[in-house]
Amino acid sequence: MVPNGYTKTGNVSYYANKFHGRRTSSGALYHKDSLTAAHKTLKFGTLLRVTNLANDSVVIVKVTDRMGKSPHILDLSLAGAKQLNFVRNGVAKVTIEEVTR
Repeated sequence: MVPNGYTKTGNVSYYANKFHGRRTSSGALYHKDSLTAAHKTLKFGTLLRVTNLANDSVVIVKVTDRMGKSPHILDLSLAGAKQLNFVRNGVAKVTIEEVTR
């Protein structure tokens, strides 16, 4: 994966289980085990490298949904939150970078 220019640091959270199986803003179904995310403005299909600043764990996710009013920069799927090791805390400080294959 190659960085593509867009970078931002802030807090992320993850989707509640009740959203599993619901349609996202892109029309895709949300699946808690997929590596997906919601962002306020980035195009659907954008790939992001998300790095948890507390433990340096990294995950690549695809933007498939939009966020409502939220102080967070991203909402991750449960699978993404698990890979970044912040499910127990519910929120993590991360850096997100747009990447291309």
